[in-house]
Amino acid sequence: MTGVGAFEAIVLAAGSGSRFGGGKLLAPYAGGVLLDSALAAAFAAPVRTVIVVTGADGEAVAAAARACPAVDGRLRLVHAQDHAEGMGASLRRAAAELGPDCAGAFVLLGDMPRIPHAVFAPLIEAVRAGAPAAAPVFDSQRGHPALIGAALLPRLLTLQGDAGARAILKGLGDRLALIEAPDDGVLFDVDERGDLPA
Repeated sequence: MTGVGAFEAIVLAAGSGSRFGGGKLLAPYAGGVLLDSALAAAFAAPVRTVIVVTGADGEAVAAAARACPAVDGRLRLVHAQDHAEGMGASLRRAAAELGPDCAGAFVLLGDMPRIPHAVFAPLIEAVRAGAPAAAPVFDSQRGHPALIGAALLPRLLTLQGDAGARAILKGLGDRLALIEAPDDGVLFDVDERGDLPA
């Protein structure tokens, strides 16, 4: 069994949304903005802190995060100065905020608004039971959020480019715990305006 330390959540909200035409995370969605739904999932997780990484549209995204109805005192906003490099820069910035007692970190994407809140507990159980990392699957496809266990967290500090944590997870092979998700919200993301509900 791994130690009892606290889990954290990282919400990547630094991208420019170029395929969307810009301003993606601030686009209207479900009575708020797209980012609200991703934050609602993060704040539903049993975590100590929710670290939101801003980049493009940094001030507007930070303001939207502060205004999100789901947000509570666990919010920590950080800015990735080198966000244009890609997801690796955001994860490095977030990883620098993690304390030495962190048992693991969920990695959520700001453009994934339908993460089922029921996925968090079984992912934590898998990591507590000794898996180095865990991720949800639906219809045989791996989705988000991934939970990166403590032993792998230092590797987040070395990520480059836009691949995010994929390379870390891929290298685990069958040591990555795969948890069946209740619905396809673990796969659904918004890339283009047409992905938003009419």
